[in-house]
Amino acid sequence: MAVKNSVATVVAELAAPAAGELGLELVDVEFLKEGGRWILRVFIDKDIPGGVTHNDCEALSQRLDVLLDEADHISQTYYLEVSSPGIERPLKKQEDFRKFAGHMVNITTYAPLAGRKKFTGKLEGTGEGVLLIEEEGRSITIPMDQISSAKLHVKI
Repeated sequence: MAVKNSVATVVAELAAPAAGELGLELVDVEFLKEGGRWILRVFIDKDIPGGVTHNDCEALSQRLDVLLDEADHISQTYYLEVSSPGIERPLKKQEDFRKFAGHMVNITTYAPLAGRKKFTGKLEGTGEGVLLIEEEGRSITIPMDQISSAKLHVKI
C-alpha cells in the first residue's frame, strides 16, 4: 500500500504542473494492480463545454511519459492511462467542494454516522472541517476526515 501511495503522490507532483501548462486540471492519480498488471491512471478535467478531449489525454500522456522516465520512480512495469474522471467525477480537494456547491453528490464515510455510511444530497458547501449537504430537506454535517469517497451524483 505504501508503494502505491508513494507512486501516486510523486506522479501527482509531476502531473499537476504539466496538466496546468496544457490548460487542464489534475483531478486524481491512482496506482493499482488489476488483473495481474500495474495501472497508473491519471484523471484530468477542463473547465470548458465539452470538457476533456482525446487530444488533451494524448498530449498529457506524452508529457508524462517523458517526465516519468526522467524521474524513474516506478520500479514496476505499468500501463499509463490518462482520461476524464467521467460524469461521476470524484471530489478530492477543498476547491472541488467549493466548485461543485449546489450539485448533487454521493458521499461515503469510513464509519457510520447516525447509523449510515452512504449519503446522497445537494452539496451546500464546507465549514470548519466539515462538509454540508442537504438530503431530503434536512441539513447533514459530515466531518471531512470521515469521508472515504465523494463524487458527483448522476440521476439515471
